[in-house]
Amino acid sequence: MATLFVIGTPIGNLEDITLRALRVLKEVDVILCEDTRVTKRLLEKYEITGKHLIAYNEQKSGIQIVKIIGLLQAGKNLALVSDAGTPGISDPGSFLVKQIREAMPEIKIESVPGPSALTTALSIAGVPVTDFVFLGFLPHKKGRETLFKEIAVSERAMIFYESPHRMLKALESLVKFAPAKKVTIARELTKIHEEVVSGTLAELLGFFENNKEKVRGEFVVIVI
Repeated sequence: MATLFVIGTPIGNLEDITLRALRVLKEVDVILCEDTRVTKRLLEKYEITGKHLIAYNEQKSGIQIVKIIGLLQAGKNLALVSDAGTPGISDPGSFLVKQIREAMPEIKIESVPGPSALTTALSIAGVPVTDFVFLGFLPHKKGRETLFKEIAVSERAMIFYESPHRMLKALESLVKFAPAKKVTIARELTKIHEEVVSGTLAELLGFFENNKEKVRGEFVVIVI
């Protein structure tokens, strides 16, 4: 029976990949990628050649699912990877796995664990978090203000991802709705400019407003 391998890949530093992940990527028939260009860079580094890559992302999900299920039914072993981190965590891969499980309940789906920006940030944040709520990427418009209000009253740590284009606006909203909260922000994880900064929301907003060159890369925001 065919197998779908869900593989965690590096979130920045390409050396952060397991030996098992490399072996599986060499052995599978097809690799499902969020962006084939990103995955090709990883494969080239480890001299994995001759692989059939198929783009699977939010834009192509409906078209590709039928094709992917057909490959599994034909006995092909597939690997699912995202551009960075573990597929299914704030990632269209979760929908694909759901569709495959419903269409082929007997199919074997194996996890090949790897990096996650969420756990990476927590490991170096120095924040005493025993339980937390993970919000993924916040919505761009609808429901965004509601989430900030929930963060304000939550007794648990609230963690979310944010892009550089909306980071300052997110901090402005947090200052507005949750001024008493403390925040830790991790950015550029595992890359050359990796940085973790902590403080009050007002302090962090001022920090990034005065250091616009640091408003780059993906951010993990921990609010307590």
